[in-house]
Amino acid sequence: MAARLVLSPGLWIAAFAALAVAGLILPLRLPIGANAWDTVVYLDAAWRIRLGQVPSLDFFVPVGPLGFYLTAGLDAFFPNAQPMLLINWALLPVTLPVLALLANDVARRSRGQALALVLPFLLFAALPINLHSLYPMPGFDGFGFYNRHAAMLLYLLIATLLFAQRRLQVTLVAVLMLALFLAKITGAVTGTLLVGYAMLSGRMRLRDAITAAAAVITALALLELTTGLTSAYLANVLTLLGLNTGTLLPRFLTVASVKFNVIGPALLLLAALAFSAWRDGLPRTLAGWRTLADSPLGWLAVGLGALAFFETQNTGSLEFIGLWPILLPVLSEWWQRRDDWLRPVMLVLVLAVALPSAVICVERGMRAAMSAPTYAGLDVPDLGPLGRVSVKPDIAARAAGMLEHYASQQESYRDLVRRDLLPSYILYAEIDSQATWMLEIQQGITAIRNWEAANKRQLNGVFTLDFVDPMNRLLRLESARAVPLGLDPGRSTPPLKPDMLTELGRIDAILAPKCPPTTAREAIRKLFADALEGRERIALAPCWDMYLRR
Repeated sequence: MAARLVLSPGLWIAAFAALAVAGLILPLRLPIGANAWDTVVYLDAAWRIRLGQVPSLDFFVPVGPLGFYLTAGLDAFFPNAQPMLLINWALLPVTLPVLALLANDVARRSRGQALALVLPFLLFAALPINLHSLYPMPGFDGFGFYNRHAAMLLYLLIATLLFAQRRLQVTLVAVLMLALFLAKITGAVTGTLLVGYAMLSGRMRLRDAITAAAAVITALALLELTTGLTSAYLANVLTLLGLNTGTLLPRFLTVASVKFNVIGPALLLLAALAFSAWRDGLPRTLAGWRTLADSPLGWLAVGLGALAFFETQNTGSLEFIGLWPILLPVLSEWWQRRDDWLRPVMLVLVLAVALPSAVICVERGMRAAMSAPTYAGLDVPDLGPLGRVSVKPDIAARAAGMLEHYASQQESYRDLVRRDLLPSYILYAEIDSQATWMLEIQQGITAIRNWEAANKRQLNGVFTLDFVDPMNRLLRLESARAVPLGLDPGRSTPPLKPDMLTELGRIDAILAPKCPPTTAREAIRKLFADALEGRERIALAPCWDMYLRR
């Protein structure tokens, strides 16, 4: 009985869901990692949604609205959740039911195969971990959330195409393609490539593919008719395409170099599978070639290419985890070929492709978890759950010291800005820099509250000239409409428009953080220079200037 329960995919999924709920309820403190301030992109979106704003309609967003709405929903149910966990698990209300339906379908034929699909998914979904580290010290990743969300959806899509029975396949493909479209457009493009190949190879019938596509289009049409969100989202996508016009080849080379530990063995496995197909005799009929296309050889080639395309657009992700549902049939087939001399070669290559991602995920997660007891929290009492992070005690001391240093050495860092240089080449990936940023936010909140008390004036809202803006959420103030989410001029932030100026004109205060001055902050200040005209500049705190509406 105990063994049967342990081998039950449904029990594993239920246990994971229960642990996730517990993790969202408990006031957990996590070791901070690189680019941790990216969590504020989601928190800011959730706050704006709570105020009644709609992503893409009321503010420009770099990705789809699904992750933001699910984060806002979980945030309403679990207001004290640690943000990295909250956002990392935002898509679980979609992915876990899909996984459960798929596992139940596969378990009717092979419980072991179902478990082999469920356990890797739960492993990669468990913690906010990217499979490529940007900084050597242990910590959880507060960035790349939408990439991880899309990677998990693509894992489920590939598993559905390869393992689900026809009726369930159509339903799940429609659900997953809709989720991919509303999560990240490049995920939807990648998913379309995979579904198209499934149709061409005979894995999915043309009628079924049309049915799934019709369901997705109908859902998007209803969303458009009721909210106008679909067209607004597509307009944002077109704007992003205009801002990002680089060629793909350098990005493919970057992906290949970063993830050679997966791509290299995968190419060798492709070569071995191709040799096996040649040795067994190449097909002589169209039906035979179609069968070969639907074999692990064809799916590995297409899956590797499609996922590589998806990763060319990403920084921080669960790269290539979608290969595992393709590798599973290879493992099953060659495990049974006991008399074939290629058997050990195939099995070793399958493990060489699959193990690096799993090992990195476990190793990075365990390093962060085992370091947590020796880490210290930051003195950021007004940051709420956002401030429930920890760092090494000496980094906490360094962060406080660097904040004072930046404040007293402003001209030195302005000189770096004039030279178009950051204080450090990987400034935003450095954990101490992220800790310093949190202390800077705390200083700003304290200064605003002191100013309001001294001047007997309650600000109606603020706008921060920085990549992210947690101030309105933390101070429970209004957020200006029409202002983009996650300010990154030249990459994901459109030029200043009249409606932005109008909305910013209604906001009492525009805040300029300056510890340290950076090229990005200066670019944002220049982008919004017109919004500063006519405002009174007040030295709010050593690290903050406030432009006050008169």
